[in-house]
Parts: sequence; structure tokens; C-alpha cells
Amino acid sequence: MTQAKTDFPELWVLRHGETEWNTEERLQGRLDSPLTAAGLHQARRQGQILTAHLPGPVRVISSDAPRALRTAEIAVAGLGLTIETDPRLAEIDLGRWQGRTVQDLRADHPDIARATDPHLWKFTAPGGETLGQMAARVQAVLEVLTGPTVLVTHGVTSRLLRCIVLGLPITDLASVPGGQGVVHHIRDGKAQILTA
Repeated sequence: MTQAKTDFPELWVLRHGETEWNTEERLQGRLDSPLTAAGLHQARRQGQILTAHLPGPVRVISSDAPRALRTAEIAVAGLGLTIETDPRLAEIDLGRWQGRTVQDLRADHPDIARATDPHLWKFTAPGGETLGQMAARVQAVLEVLTGPTVLVTHGVTSRLLRCIVLGLPITDLASVPGGQGVVHHIRDGKAQILTA
């Protein structure tokens, strides 16, 4: 468990289920691809986790990207919860790298192949979003939360969001766990991964 500030409401943070482009290691960013059969199963599993752990009615906010919104719809189906969308929960804007495979980028940009952090190099995409820009929009979402909330978002966005809530440097994206089909729960500054 990780300890942090306690001035945020209780959160359940979900990454969207596996997509076709995830399986190809193709960068989605603001683009989109459909959930795979595995991704649909992961979203149903997240729904089982939420059913077992939610204390009652909570707010649900999803990225407006189709892959995240579809995950949210599956995960909260039958719980009687309304899904709000917020574009500030979108994935990092990868500019001209969106739609390209990681393998192709590494071939074209040897500095990416040598990167020691698996996430920070994405903030150097031509025409893309900087870490500071992304942190500002994610912080803006967190600042308006007033009670227990389920947030459905993306891989890099989820990591950055959790770094902020846990009081970690925003450059420490690799220090927080990822994962699809799980729920990251944060309450009173303590984080855990819910798997069942």
C-alpha cells in the first residue's frame, strides 16, 4: 500500500479494457480502437469488483473516448449508476505519433529505444501534450470531485491521476501499478489494487 494526502474523496480508478491496438502495441492517444473479447471480459470483471466493493451509489465519470465509455457501460451495468463523461480524462495526446506502433517509433527514434522509463518518452511526441499540460487537466478533474467517485480512463492518464492523488512526483508514472481488468482503489491516502 502507498500512503499519501487524504484531501481527495474515495476513488475507484479503472483503465479501459484491452483494445485491438493494445494487442498491436499501436499508440492510440486521442484515436480509438474497439475492445477485444479479452477487453470485454476485463470490463465485466471490473464490474464484478465494483459490485463487491462499492459502498452504494457513487458518481461515475468516464473519458469520452469510445473504448473508455464502453468499459464504463459494462463495468457499471446493473448498478443503477449514471455515467458522466469528461474529456479531461482522455489519454495523452500523442500528436503525430498517434496510430503508430511502438516498434516503428523505436526504429525511427533510437532515443525511445534507450529510454529507461516506459512512459515519460511519450510526452516528447511532436505536436503532442506535455507532462505539465496533462497534469493540469487531470488536476482540474480531481479538484471538482466532492464525494466517492469511479473514474474510467486510460493507461497513462490513470497513472498520472494516481500520482497526483497519492502525492507522488508526476514524473514517477512507472512507480504506480498499471493493469487492465483491475480496479485501483484509493481511500484516505492509501492505494490498493482490487482484483476480486
